[in-house]
Amino acid sequence: MMGWVRALAAATVLAPLLSAPAVSAAAESAHPRVDLPGSVLERYTGDYQLGNHLVLHITRMGDQLYAQLTGQGSAGIFPETVASFVYRVADARIDFIPDPPMQITALVLHQNGSDYVAPRIDAGVGTQLDAGLARRLQQQSAAPGSVEAAHELLAGIAAGAPDFTRMTPDLADATRAQLPQLQGELARLGPVQSVQFQGVGNQGWDLYSVQHERGSSQLRILMSPDGRIAGALLSAGP
Repeated sequence: MMGWVRALAAATVLAPLLSAPAVSAAAESAHPRVDLPGSVLERYTGDYQLGNHLVLHITRMGDQLYAQLTGQGSAGIFPETVASFVYRVADARIDFIPDPPMQITALVLHQNGSDYVAPRIDAGVGTQLDAGLARRLQQQSAAPGSVEAAHELLAGIAAGAPDFTRMTPDLADATRAQLPQLQGELARLGPVQSVQFQGVGNQGWDLYSVQHERGSSQLRILMSPDGRIAGALLSAGP
């Protein structure tokens, strides 16, 4: 696989979460349960936006909180402290951020050594974001500007001069760091002969099949609302 970059790692950070094996009893005992009253748990329920279009829904059933990312199932989260909750299906944690002290304005998702800040949003906004992604999944249509971005990105990498202004800042920084590796991999595969849109992944990434002179690759692209590339992943093979 050609390692590439995702400025919006949150788009896939929870992808393996629900398919991961349950943690061991020893690992679970390292996170003893903290009992919190329903009034405290209720403060945390609501919608939190991860990146451009994903929503982390926090819901409550009795004395149990659940977290559900757009396009995935729901998983229980368990309090370690009054504002820090852990998953038991993967090594991940959520910290709720109060500001002012009695109002929760954001959460931070910790997984795979990275921290992802998600501001709290109105329920109506979360519903709109989920509905927009649901429409794209039903229609299986490329995001606006995605097709052009795929062609431009491949051409720019191959030439060693991608247009960094077409990327979000984090993606541009990561691409600069990995440019020699990416350029070398594309040189090995040879010139691009065709780029075909294949569909939309369950978290909004557009998938392209790329045919080169000496092989093939897959390109996944995530577009930001302002038309820039927010994430990209290039892998060798069909």
